[in-house]
Amino acid sequence: MSEFSSIGLVGRHDNANIPDSLNSLADFLLQRQGVKIVVDEAVSGFMKSHSAFAEMLIVPQDQLHLHCDLVIVVGGDGSMLKIANSLADQNLPVVGINRGRLGFLTDISPEEIEQVLGQVLDGKFKEESRFLLNVSIEREGQKEEIGCALNDVVLHPGIAAQMIEFSLFIDDEFVYQQASDGLIVATPTGSTAYSMSAGGPIMHPKLDAVVLVPMYPHSLSSRPVVIDGQSEIKIVVGDRHNMMPQVSCDGSVEYTAEAGDAIHVSKKAEKLRLLHPAEYNYYATCRSKLGWSHRPGSA
Repeated sequence: MSEFSSIGLVGRHDNANIPDSLNSLADFLLQRQGVKIVVDEAVSGFMKSHSAFAEMLIVPQDQLHLHCDLVIVVGGDGSMLKIANSLADQNLPVVGINRGRLGFLTDISPEEIEQVLGQVLDGKFKEESRFLLNVSIEREGQKEEIGCALNDVVLHPGIAAQMIEFSLFIDDEFVYQQASDGLIVATPTGSTAYSMSAGGPIMHPKLDAVVLVPMYPHSLSSRPVVIDGQSEIKIVVGDRHNMMPQVSCDGSVEYTAEAGDAIHVSKKAEKLRLLHPAEYNYYATCRSKLGWSHRPGSA
């Protein structure tokens, strides 16, 4: 008997590898007594040929919490990033089947579905809470929520590689004024993504901290800064060559800013409940995904 009686299936609808994995996953779940399958309507078209499709419940993504007690995301880390905000709002635990490349967040391979996912469904798992960042824009006294990020919020010039000028405030205290290609505001989850590529530190997921990583700053002394996770971050866009920089959340452009705009970034109250196999080890994941050296014969 599974620990979870009703399981939601989610995946990317633009990935050619997803249909086979979704249908194989459904076959596996149907073998487990008492498990009901709930399918995100965005990928339900992939499963219409399945012999048990008529028995599956098809629901909009934002209503998964009304019908299931676990969600399985099939895809890469990008698939998890796209649904993280919705799942956090719905307080639904999630486990990932990796059909992407790295797999920091989706850490069960398709070949491990029967054995490893089976253990998770039997209650043998580790649960983590990962926090997200809310982003809003303030313009002429009006504040507007524009997005949410599990990995990072990035201020960048867009297509043209030109410098942006901005001022940084933390908890209403002035930090610096900077000219650079932009600024990355990353969570511990995102510290192994874009932030790491830009020279930022790797932060353990349990840390309640945020890292601010300048992108190619016009200053030899400008370095990444790690701050408390409860901090309120404000970035005021400067007037430099009529630049209109963009604000991205987890790689998706959410807003085009203007001079004088204030970008506010703070921790989201709701967290993502991420499930891992029982033997999950963060440092082992880093060794595997980042090519860290290790002693012969070690895990």
